[in-house]
Amino acid sequence: MSLIQAEPSRKKPCVFVHTNDKQILGALVSAFSIRRQSRHNEKFDLCLIRHADHPFLHDKEGQTFLRDGVDRIWRNDDLQSFTPLRFMPPELMHYQGRAVVIDPDVFAVGDVWDLLSSDMADKAILCRARDRRNRTVEGRMASSVMLLDCAKLQHWRVIDQFQALFDKDLDYKEWITLACETRDSIGLFEPGWNDLDRFSRSTQMLHTTKRWTQPWKTGLPVDFTPADKFRKFPPLGWLLWGRRKLLGDHALLGHYRQHPDPNQEGYFFSLLCESVAAGLVSHELIADQIERKHVRGDAQDIMSIAPLTDSILAGLPARS
Repeated sequence: MSLIQAEPSRKKPCVFVHTNDKQILGALVSAFSIRRQSRHNEKFDLCLIRHADHPFLHDKEGQTFLRDGVDRIWRNDDLQSFTPLRFMPPELMHYQGRAVVIDPDVFAVGDVWDLLSSDMADKAILCRARDRRNRTVEGRMASSVMLLDCAKLQHWRVIDQFQALFDKDLDYKEWITLACETRDSIGLFEPGWNDLDRFSRSTQMLHTTKRWTQPWKTGLPVDFTPADKFRKFPPLGWLLWGRRKLLGDHALLGHYRQHPDPNQEGYFFSLLCESVAAGLVSHELIADQIERKHVRGDAQDIMSIAPLTDSILAGLPARS
């Protein structure tokens, strides 16, 4: 069985990892981790959804769209230009069956089949609350890991919804946090299925969501555009907005920092070593990603001293 299929078979549930070229190494390691940690690989497909394969994203380069009430410029070279693709699985599954979709900076610790086969209680979407302090479906949702009942999501038409951002009929923030979905269509899974920069024995999916500290980026110039934060603190929002307008999207943002948790850095690089051994990732790809400044320059040195994956998992704390 292939580690990654070119497209879903429509006979099985499917796990999708969506990505762009800047995060392709993370996506491949993510896919490898899903296969590595599952005892039921024959029961599901695994596919990548790649930004490069979808011209509707490229067609909007340089155009303005609505994000959190503010006009932003769509840049295909932004670190997170893949995010609209997280809404594509129902279409790719022909609105049948179940799918899990995850970001390329999410790495399996538990068995994804336990999520794919879980009781959805007639909900269309299972995910986690975005705000750790408001763990209900009434707030904004984290759509970076979702279990989907595709038959219940026939209103997800990504090209049309993406166009609505530029028509100013849909706000990116509302779309990405599932604010437009009816509340009774959403259920919550255990937070461990999307553990946000927390890594413990209760973690099922480790999400290195704080972009400033993604382990494979340490030391590189920041190449993502932070949210403007108008809602949380308007003065900071106006300051960030002014910086972008005057100096450019990434000016004065500095460099990616080291992840504060050595276990999370170690887990990524140990999985990367195993991905190379399995033939999913080549040293040539790593070297190319380093040259493109998508991956830190010392990545291969870090790989040479990476701890064993199983030793990291065995030593995790009970609670982070």
